[in-house]
Amino acid sequence: MPAIVIGADTGVGRAVVNALLDRQGEVRAFVSRPAAGAELKKLGVKVAIGDVSDASHIGPAALNAFTAVLIAEAAFDERVRSFAGDPEAVIRAWEEALADAGVRRIIWVGTSPARESLASLAPEFIEVSVVDRDLADIAREVAKRDDAA
Repeated sequence: MPAIVIGADTGVGRAVVNALLDRQGEVRAFVSRPAAGAELKKLGVKVAIGDVSDASHIGPAALNAFTAVLIAEAAFDERVRSFAGDPEAVIRAWEEALADAGVRRIIWVGTSPARESLASLAPEFIEVSVVDRDLADIAREVAKRDDAA
């Protein structure tokens, strides 16, 4: 089943992509940095490059993906965001993008709980904390949760 990792150009995002590649199924990555996208393409990942704050970039990339893995760091880090002045606006763009994409499972990966409105977008919602965990452990948990029936 297709999975898209939004924020795949973060350390956590890259680890999650690598863990998802170990299983069967299509892996997509949404990144803001073209160089990160080029590296992921070499691994066989379908890559979309765009602004993480622009729902019109994220929505088509997530279309018909079964799982959307949202790396919270991508809403909070120092990357350029042309359509949002703060992390809350980025997350609202993610909500807008995923609302019509047909995503069945959302996995939120971050240090804080996700907004309730984000959790209501898909039939299945999972939170994976990054607090006091190494990248490999986080990535394994995301892959395990994505493989769950």
